[in-house]
Amino acid sequence: MNSYQQHFLYPSTLYASSSPSLVTTILGSCVSVCLYDPILKIGGINHFMLPLWNGNGLASPKYGNIANEKLLEKLYQLGSKNGGVVAKVFGGGEVIDSSIKQFNIGERNIVIALEMLERLRIPVLAKSVGGKLGRKIEYNTSTGEVRHRFIERTVNIMV
Repeated sequence: MNSYQQHFLYPSTLYASSSPSLVTTILGSCVSVCLYDPILKIGGINHFMLPLWNGNGLASPKYGNIANEKLLEKLYQLGSKNGGVVAKVFGGGEVIDSSIKQFNIGERNIVIALEMLERLRIPVLAKSVGGKLGRKIEYNTSTGEVRHRFIERTVNIMV
């Protein structure tokens, strides 16, 4: 029986480990990219909020272009080789209704994740992206398995 470390992944962070871990996160318009090395049986996940870092301030994993590069660097530090990693992508729901195109953060996050993975030649084995609902995901870093469920929208009416 495997003993798994439990980890909750907050927005603007990432996690990678060579130890078996179950990583849980909750996504609305944010996106998580799960990277997995099937040879070494190690993985990592990020949770980014916005698509692109504009060059001002700190280059943090809050931004998709930074979060994906940093996560791949972590896997390389753990021994992964270029070309040996696969991906799964989750999130990017439009959980806030808006007719203003600039607010389509979820859609823009999905695009940056998929474009970067394509540019890095990392195959995407599965994805659950877009829509109007949030997601709760649980990522097993030692098997690459991701379990997810949709989070229903609720409306509070004050009387």
